[in-house]
Amino acid sequence: MQGLYIVGAFVILVIYTIIKGVRVVPQGYKHIVQRLGKYHATLTPGLNFIIPYVDSVTHQLTTKDIVMDIPEQEVITQDNAVIVANAIAYINIVSPEKAVYGVEDYNLAIQKLIQTGLRAIIGEMALDAALSSRDLIKEKLKAGISDDIADWGITLKTVEIQDINPSPTMQASMEEQSAAERQRRAAVTRAEGAKQAAILEAEGRFEASRRDAQAKIVLADASGKAIESVTAAIKDNELPATFLLGEKYIEAMRHLAESDNAKTVVLPADLLQAVKGLIDKGR
Repeated sequence: MQGLYIVGAFVILVIYTIIKGVRVVPQGYKHIVQRLGKYHATLTPGLNFIIPYVDSVTHQLTTKDIVMDIPEQEVITQDNAVIVANAIAYINIVSPEKAVYGVEDYNLAIQKLIQTGLRAIIGEMALDAALSSRDLIKEKLKAGISDDIADWGITLKTVEIQDINPSPTMQASMEEQSAAERQRRAAVTRAEGAKQAAILEAEGRFEASRRDAQAKIVLADASGKAIESVTAAIKDNELPATFLLGEKYIEAMRHLAESDNAKTVVLPADLLQAVKGLIDKGR
């Protein structure tokens, strides 16, 4: 009975040993094998055999493209503006043994490389250029870190700039600056409008004064000619002139009497003699 137990234990040990020596690697992965603590081989997809208890699979790495999300960070531009930028990288492990033994943590190392590269590239650009040059930043970033990660057996397929925006504080400052600029333009527009209105008003007053002066000159000329004509017509005959002046005198008195401010209107006793007096003064 004891011998049966021993045989059974031996069979189980053999089966376990066989299982330990057989490794099935799925498609899209590679396994790193160490023999007595030292790198021995890289198992490819399919059925593989190792030496049980001597060899061990220590790392299982994917050969598919890996998407790495680079956290956002604040970056200072050349003109001392603060912007927030993040990225996304696509990498592929072509040499798993280099990725395992060449760097402690390739994910963290690539993340720090990309963040450092972003700070260096954007730090050499002005704010406006940084916000509008995603493709240029992408090309420089890819060229800057591709050689570094190649030593780790990793290929950088592409890197994309997800977001690159001014920081909240910078956005508030830009909005205030934009509002101030709009107010300045509005003030300039209003001042220019007031200036043009004042100019037009002054030109209008000048034109009105000029025309008024011309009208007075014309009226003065007309009055002079009229006086000359009347003088020539009257000569020594005072009766027509007396009649005309009397008519005008009476008309003026009538308007004066109709005025609201007039209380009493006194007419001269000898109206004809008064008119003749006006003619004598005119002479």
